Amino acid sequence: MLRSIRTDRVPNLLVLQYSADWLVRNLLLVPRFFLSESVIEKRKPLNAQARRAGWIGCNILLGQVPVDGRIDMVSDGIPIPTRQVRTEFARIRGLADIPPVVRGWALDTLNAVRRLNKPRFTLDEVYKFEDELKALHPANRHVRPKIRQQLQVLRDLGLLEFIRAGEYRMKN
Repeated sequence: MLRSIRTDRVPNLLVLQYSADWLVRNLLLVPRFFLSESVIEKRKPLNAQARRAGWIGCNILLGQVPVDGRIDMVSDGIPIPTRQVRTEFARIRGLADIPPVVRGWALDTLNAVRRLNKPRFTLDEVYKFEDELKALHPANRHVRPKIRQQLQVLRDLGLLEFIRAGEYRMKN
Protein backbone atom coordinates (compact mmCIF):
# COMPACT_ATOMS: atom_id res chain seq x y z
CA MET A 1 0.00 0.00 0.00
CA LEU A 2 2.80 2.41 0.88
CA ARG A 3 4.52 1.65 -2.42
CA SER A 4 1.25 2.42 -4.24
CA ILE A 5 0.92 5.73 -2.39
CA ARG A 6 4.52 6.72 -3.12
CA THR A 7 4.14 5.93 -6.83
CA ASP A 8 0.69 7.59 -7.04
CA ARG A 9 -1.00 4.36 -8.09
CA VAL A 10 -3.64 4.14 -5.35
CA PRO A 11 -7.24 3.74 -6.54
CA ASN A 12 -10.13 5.76 -5.18
CA LEU A 13 -11.68 4.18 -2.09
CA LEU A 14 -15.40 3.60 -1.81
CA VAL A 15 -16.71 2.71 1.64
CA LEU A 16 -20.13 1.09 1.68
CA GLN A 17 -22.38 0.54 4.68
CA TYR A 18 -25.60 -1.39 4.23
CA SER A 19 -28.50 -2.37 6.46
CA ALA A 20 -29.49 -5.88 7.59
CA ASP A 21 -31.98 -6.02 4.70
CA TRP A 22 -29.21 -5.16 2.19
CA LEU A 23 -30.18 -1.55 1.56
CA VAL A 24 -27.37 0.94 1.04
CA ARG A 25 -27.18 3.18 4.12
CA ASN A 26 -24.01 5.14 3.38
CA LEU A 27 -21.57 5.34 0.51
CA LEU A 28 -18.43 7.38 0.96
CA LEU A 29 -15.82 8.31 -1.64
CA VAL A 30 -12.23 8.90 -0.54
CA PRO A 31 -10.36 10.21 -3.59
CA ARG A 32 -7.05 8.44 -4.21
CA PHE A 33 -5.04 11.60 -3.58
CA PHE A 34 -6.30 11.72 0.03
CA LEU A 35 -4.69 8.38 0.84
CA SER A 36 -1.33 9.38 2.27
CA GLU A 37 1.19 7.52 4.40
CA SER A 38 -0.20 9.15 7.56
CA VAL A 39 -3.57 7.41 7.20
CA ILE A 40 -2.04 3.95 6.81
CA GLU A 41 -1.48 1.75 9.84
CA LYS A 42 0.78 -1.27 9.45
CA ARG A 43 -0.62 -4.54 10.78
CA LYS A 44 1.31 -7.42 12.28
CA PRO A 45 2.59 -10.00 9.78
CA LEU A 46 0.48 -13.15 9.46
CA ASN A 47 1.78 -15.95 11.66
CA ALA A 48 3.78 -18.92 10.41
CA GLN A 49 0.70 -21.18 10.27
CA ALA A 50 -1.25 -18.86 7.99
CA ARG A 51 -1.59 -19.71 4.30
CA ARG A 52 0.15 -16.42 3.41
CA ALA A 53 2.62 -16.49 6.30
CA GLY A 54 4.60 -13.30 6.74
CA TRP A 55 2.23 -11.18 4.64
CA ILE A 56 1.78 -7.69 6.12
CA GLY A 57 -1.52 -5.89 5.66
CA CYS A 58 -2.66 -2.44 6.70
CA ASN A 59 -5.61 -0.52 8.06
CA ILE A 60 -6.81 2.69 6.46
CA LEU A 61 -7.52 5.15 9.27
CA LEU A 62 -10.56 6.95 7.86
CA GLY A 63 -10.72 9.22 10.89
CA GLN A 64 -7.29 10.58 9.92
CA VAL A 65 -8.44 11.51 6.40
CA PRO A 66 -9.34 15.22 6.35
CA VAL A 67 -13.08 15.77 6.17
CA ASP A 68 -12.56 17.33 2.71
CA GLY A 69 -11.47 13.89 1.49
CA ARG A 70 -14.58 12.07 2.67
CA ILE A 71 -17.27 12.79 0.11
CA ASP A 72 -20.74 11.44 0.83
CA MET A 73 -22.46 9.83 -2.14
CA VAL A 74 -25.28 8.26 -0.11
CA SER A 75 -26.07 9.45 3.41
CA ASP A 76 -28.60 7.74 5.70
CA GLY A 77 -30.05 5.94 2.69
CA ILE A 78 -30.54 9.14 0.68
CA PRO A 79 -28.47 9.58 -2.50
CA ILE A 80 -26.58 12.86 -2.67
CA PRO A 81 -27.30 14.72 -5.92
CA THR A 82 -24.67 13.96 -8.56
CA ARG A 83 -24.01 17.65 -9.12
CA GLN A 84 -23.19 18.15 -5.42
CA VAL A 85 -20.79 15.18 -5.37
CA ARG A 86 -19.03 16.40 -8.50
CA THR A 87 -18.78 19.95 -7.15
CA GLU A 88 -17.20 18.69 -3.94
CA PHE A 89 -14.76 16.52 -5.89
CA ALA A 90 -13.84 19.42 -8.21
CA ARG A 91 -13.15 21.65 -5.18
CA ILE A 92 -10.37 19.34 -3.96
CA ARG A 93 -9.14 17.95 -7.29
CA GLY A 94 -6.11 20.26 -7.29
CA LEU A 95 -4.51 18.11 -4.59
CA ALA A 96 -4.02 15.39 -7.20
CA ASP A 97 -1.50 17.63 -8.98
CA ILE A 98 0.81 17.74 -5.95
CA PRO A 99 3.51 15.04 -6.14
CA PRO A 100 2.85 12.23 -3.63
CA VAL A 101 6.10 12.83 -1.74
CA VAL A 102 4.86 16.26 -0.62
CA ARG A 103 1.11 15.68 -0.79
CA GLY A 104 1.20 14.01 2.63
CA TRP A 105 2.42 17.27 4.16
CA ALA A 106 -0.41 19.23 2.54
CA LEU A 107 -2.99 16.71 3.74
CA ASP A 108 -1.58 16.57 7.27
CA THR A 109 -1.56 20.37 7.46
CA LEU A 110 -5.14 20.49 6.15
CA ASN A 111 -6.14 17.91 8.73
CA ALA A 112 -4.56 20.02 11.51
CA VAL A 113 -6.40 23.12 10.30
CA ARG A 114 -9.69 21.23 10.12
CA ARG A 115 -9.17 19.95 13.66
CA LEU A 116 -9.07 23.54 14.89
CA ASN A 117 -12.79 23.44 14.05
CA LYS A 118 -13.09 27.13 13.31
CA PRO A 119 -13.51 29.11 10.10
CA ARG A 120 -10.81 31.67 10.97
CA PHE A 121 -7.50 30.71 12.51
CA THR A 122 -4.01 31.99 13.09
CA LEU A 123 -0.61 30.61 12.22
CA ASP A 124 0.15 30.29 15.94
CA GLU A 125 -2.86 27.98 16.33
CA VAL A 126 -1.55 25.73 13.56
CA TYR A 127 1.89 25.74 15.19
CA LYS A 128 0.29 23.90 18.12
CA PHE A 129 0.34 20.82 15.86
CA GLU A 130 4.10 21.15 15.32
CA ASP A 131 5.05 18.13 17.46
CA GLU A 132 2.40 15.97 15.83
CA LEU A 133 3.52 16.96 12.34
CA LYS A 134 7.14 16.40 13.32
CA ALA A 135 6.23 12.86 14.43
CA LEU A 136 4.45 12.20 11.11
CA HIS A 137 7.40 13.56 9.11
CA PRO A 138 10.53 12.82 11.18
CA ALA A 139 12.93 13.50 8.29
CA ASN A 140 11.92 17.17 8.19
CA ARG A 141 13.86 19.29 10.67
CA HIS A 142 12.20 22.58 9.64
CA VAL A 143 8.58 21.98 10.60
CA ARG A 144 7.43 25.59 11.09
CA PRO A 145 8.63 26.76 7.68
CA LYS A 146 7.03 23.65 6.16
CA ILE A 147 3.71 24.49 7.87
CA ARG A 148 3.84 28.00 6.40
CA GLN A 149 4.68 26.57 2.97
CA GLN A 150 1.78 24.10 3.11
CA LEU A 151 -0.65 26.84 4.16
CA GLN A 152 0.42 28.66 0.99
CA VAL A 153 -0.13 25.48 -1.04
CA LEU A 154 -3.63 25.09 0.44
CA ARG A 155 -4.29 28.77 -0.26
CA ASP A 156 -3.18 28.38 -3.88
CA LEU A 157 -5.52 25.39 -4.24
CA GLY A 158 -8.41 27.54 -3.04
CA LEU A 159 -9.00 25.64 0.20
CA LEU A 160 -7.79 28.50 2.43
CA GLU A 161 -7.91 32.24 2.16
CA PHE A 162 -5.12 34.49 3.41
CA ILE A 163 -6.58 37.40 5.40
CA ARG A 164 -3.44 39.14 6.68
CA ALA A 165 -0.06 38.18 8.13
CA GLY A 166 -0.57 35.07 10.27
CA GLU A 167 -4.35 34.93 9.80
CA TYR A 168 -6.35 32.63 7.52
CA ARG A 169 -9.91 31.60 6.73
CA MET A 170 -11.23 28.23 5.57
CA LYS A 171 -13.10 28.32 2.28
CA ASN A 172 -16.11 26.04 2.04
